[in-house]
Amino acid sequence: MDYKSLQHFLQLAESLHFSRASAACHISPSTLSRSIKQLEDEVGVPLFIRDNRSVILTNEGLRFQQFAKEVLSQWDSIKSSLQSEHQSLQGELSIYCSVTASYSFLYDILSQFRQDYPRIEIKLHTGDPATAIEHVQAGTEDIAIGARPDSLPQEIAFNSITLSPLVFIAPTAQPDWINDLNGMASPSAWRSTPMILSESGLARKRSDRWFKQLGIKPLIYAQVAGNEAIVSMVSLGFGVGIVPQIVLDNSPLSSEVMALNVSPALPEFEVGIFALEKKLRHPVVHAFWSQLNKN
Repeated sequence: MDYKSLQHFLQLAESLHFSRASAACHISPSTLSRSIKQLEDEVGVPLFIRDNRSVILTNEGLRFQQFAKEVLSQWDSIKSSLQSEHQSLQGELSIYCSVTASYSFLYDILSQFRQDYPRIEIKLHTGDPATAIEHVQAGTEDIAIGARPDSLPQEIAFNSITLSPLVFIAPTAQPDWINDLNGMASPSAWRSTPMILSESGLARKRSDRWFKQLGIKPLIYAQVAGNEAIVSMVSLGFGVGIVPQIVLDNSPLSSEVMALNVSPALPEFEVGIFALEKKLRHPVVHAFWSQLNKN
């Protein structure tokens, strides 16, 4: 049975970009275009509106997206279930996390799992942890690592790994910033400080709330996707940033920046693993989740 056309469709439905979707599927854009066209011919309606500059899901495409997710999920479940009756569990497990998480958490998490289930193939994708839940909700990843939001979506399961403070960091080459900003937050000092902030996600929400409580609008130098990039830009002296302490601890540029002792402090992050509740019934995902609870 061939479900690749459904996989191609879901990748394009998530990215709405032929080049990115084809790269994720490891095929050429022209091959992806033919696969989508064949699928549209089979269902008898357009699933996308596309021109030279944009790709948009039609109303029928949105309905088909949910169908495709359910079909692939059921196919993976029954395939793994049938295989497990006759041999050791096998299949694929896709994981999304930040670069920092890939070398600070994953070794401990996966080492025992790989020993217990050597026939399960791990597919690892790295990116901005701010979008971790979205990748799980979209069905493009089985597991994602990120910070627990203030309000967890009902359909999402969460398994906590660790707590990490959220800290302000300044370049060591800028001692004036360090002296002016350490201690009780002064609106006048922070108002004129160039900030390098996350584009979105929990860190951005908490920093926006912090500046609002201080009664000022931050001077934003840059908005960045990914905490590692924030550390890099701060180390170059472009401004002051906000990152989880665990990112700073694992950064090769940690000696070039300094964590500030600022009051009031930002709320800490609870870092953990996300999965769809309904996917926990899948044998491969269930095995991984059960392994977490043993540690």
